[in-house]
Amino acid sequence: KIFPICVIGGGSAGTMAVLRSVLNNDETLFFPGTPLNKKKSRDFWVSKVENMPAHLNYKKGIVGPNKETIGWLEKGEFKENLHHKKRQGVINIKKVGDHFLVTSSEGEDYLCEYVILCTGVMDVQPEIGGSIDPILPYANAQMADYCLRCDGHHSLGKRLSVIGSGDGAAWVGIMLYERYDLPKVDLLMHGKVADFSDEVNALIKKYKFNVFEEEIISLSGDKKNLESFTLKNNQVVETDFTFISLGMIVYNELALQIGAEVDKRGFVLTNEKGETNIKNFFVAGDLRANSMKQIYTAWNHAVYSVDDINGRIRKSKRRI
Repeated sequence: KIFPICVIGGGSAGTMAVLRSVLNNDETLFFPGTPLNKKKSRDFWVSKVENMPAHLNYKKGIVGPNKETIGWLEKGEFKENLHHKKRQGVINIKKVGDHFLVTSSEGEDYLCEYVILCTGVMDVQPEIGGSIDPILPYANAQMADYCLRCDGHHSLGKRLSVIGSGDGAAWVGIMLYERYDLPKVDLLMHGKVADFSDEVNALIKKYKFNVFEEEIISLSGDKKNLESFTLKNNQVVETDFTFISLGMIVYNELALQIGAEVDKRGFVLTNEKGETNIKNFFVAGDLRANSMKQIYTAWNHAVYSVDDINGRIRKSKRRI
């Protein structure tokens, strides 16, 4: 059997790709990922989503709506179009003639005409005392966050700290200071040497930001508050809210395996419809280069890709 469309990844982009392709009346093979894949994904760690309409009442702000959507498809009038390989991911993909041979985490092979890769990214966590465990209770819980657009508003009236040593980290502090008139901003290099441009250095000086290059060795707080960081020189930096700006882990292994081109950071290069340099191989969501890493952006990517694929499928049927 040759499946018209294969969607790999069950986050925001993957779920929207499945929704649109199934409702376009195209048979769709769907690999949401293994439990380990899911645990390493961004959506697993996000609890509350406040920058998206209609997401506020979900305990798991991304997982909840996605699970509800797939469940609705599995019960609806288009359910025959959805081939949902639950708790399975993809471990290998290669081109075989005009098709893609996709090998699942269960070792089974499938032939597909089109592939939409939606494996996404993960934020890099700071190691404190040799482990990322200390930061995890606060991560994506409106105490230690990563996305300026998603959670920047939580800094209102708070003492802000930003972990990161480059311009990107400094701009997080600058933007939030300018938006919300914060009482204090501390930039924590976490053992790195500050690497700021002249423009950024000038703004840091103008706004009287504190810059600490010493490594963070511990933190303190309770289940509801992150209170302070202790540095290697025993200095304590009190904080009410922190942003982590250490970069992203890009899950591009399958894209590299098939030969898709990536940029310097590892994000996959595509055209405006999401197609890579490999014909009929598309990428949607956070994995795509030169785009915002937002839920609504991921949805937009997926719809453009799916509708382009559907047009090609219809054109092929027309010829036949």
